[in-house]
Amino acid sequence: MPATVSSVDWPWQFSPEVKEALAKGRPIVALESTLIAHGLPYPDNLAAAKAMEEAVRSAGAVPATVAILDGRIGVGINAAALERLGQSSQAAKSNRADLPAYLSASQTAATTVSATIFLAHQAGIAFFATGGIGGVHRGETWDISADLLELARTPMLTVCSGAKSLLHLPRTWELLEALAIPVVGYGTREFPAFYLPNSGLRLVHAFDEVQEVAAFHRWHRRLGGHGLLVVQPPPPSELSSPQVEAWIEQAEDEAAGRGIAGKDRTPFILSKLHEWSASLTLQVNQALAVQNARLAGLLAAADFNLGD
Repeated sequence: MPATVSSVDWPWQFSPEVKEALAKGRPIVALESTLIAHGLPYPDNLAAAKAMEEAVRSAGAVPATVAILDGRIGVGINAAALERLGQSSQAAKSNRADLPAYLSASQTAATTVSATIFLAHQAGIAFFATGGIGGVHRGETWDISADLLELARTPMLTVCSGAKSLLHLPRTWELLEALAIPVVGYGTREFPAFYLPNSGLRLVHAFDEVQEVAAFHRWHRRLGGHGLLVVQPPPPSELSSPQVEAWIEQAEDEAAGRGIAGKDRTPFILSKLHEWSASLTLQVNQALAVQNARLAGLLAAADFNLGD
């Protein structure tokens, strides 16, 4: 099975489906597990995780949800593990830098975008889908997501709906450019704002056909590129930019007042948005995650059909 030399002796736990797909070179799409353990409430999180896996399969690829399970690297975790993560309040949240701690202590942790990209690449997977990536946070802060640095150094095509709305999107966009991470629009000419289709940031590269994106990716890889970001807008909804912005500002103030920071900040703000929007942001989050999983599956299948 494909694996880098450094990862051969790691504590892998591949599902039979993923193991077979790796051995036969079939298209695979990695999925993160933070969405399950920290991004959405139960049982919506479990429903979203299952729907994302089904969306990948319907597009012609094999889904591989990634998580750390009792010190083992699960790639394609089973239904019982999904349920465990979905109901657990004890699962940690691991970015790439945290992985040694949870592996050495045989703990369980949901993997963020950065950790999932890193582990998926080590396992031989080149496609990944998520809701929205992390980025540069608002305010005068050095709070920058590890997602961006991982994209800059790891060969992985990532499908998302832009960066999360609670971030400083113009600064995130500038850093993506500075890190030489190409951003390709699918069905959009503008960088999406997660819950909203528009951010005011125009894309340089945009396509309307899966085959066009696959060809771009092929050349990106041939030229030695690392991370490639493919973005598509979220499904239409009744959310408006002024209302979402007002909720974000209110949630930011509340988080600051309660001393909520670091890894706990984003889940707190997202939970407040779900509450104040009467679950509309929750519904959009679920829908865009499933939509992105399907597109990643289509791109993985198209790349497989292109051959070497």
